[in-house]
Amino acid sequence: MSFLITLWAPILLSAVIVFIVSAIIHMVLGYHKNDMKKLASEDAVQEALRKFDLQPGDYMLPCAGSAKGMKAPEFIERMTKGPVIVMTVFKSGVPKMGKSLVLWFIYCIIISIFAAYIGFHAVPVGGNYLLVFRFVGCAAFMGYSLGLLQNSIWYGRNWGATLRSVFDGLIFGLLTAGTFGWLWPK
Repeated sequence: MSFLITLWAPILLSAVIVFIVSAIIHMVLGYHKNDMKKLASEDAVQEALRKFDLQPGDYMLPCAGSAKGMKAPEFIERMTKGPVIVMTVFKSGVPKMGKSLVLWFIYCIIISIFAAYIGFHAVPVGGNYLLVFRFVGCAAFMGYSLGLLQNSIWYGRNWGATLRSVFDGLIFGLLTAGTFGWLWPK
């Protein structure tokens, strides 16, 4: 836990920097604007689903329920007939960004804490900038990016959207690395 006392400043500052840059990426640069597609018959689909009173959560349609269920002829027929859908249902109402922004900032702090932990145990106090940059940057990149790939692998998320988010993670990792390299204890 001594790494938290020693590295509290780069942990917090890197989280703030990533938080601000992520806002700029999403609100100004706009390269994520096509990550989600609009359904051609959005109103009709929404109206059809409304009567089912879907509760917030993640759903698969059709859903086998088990590995054994995936072999059932009825399930295979439903998969073949389609449509096959993986979806997340949110609570209805006006979007509220506050909770998501707070959770995102906490997530940024957590990534920086783990990057600090790895850097602290890999690079001695007084270590040079590039050595700190290498270990902390790699750890932060892994934290921000690599877990995203499984959404495309297993759930069919658009690879372009995933790779754009991985690119964001590279930027966040580099910013975290630079902050730690700059503020590394002498």
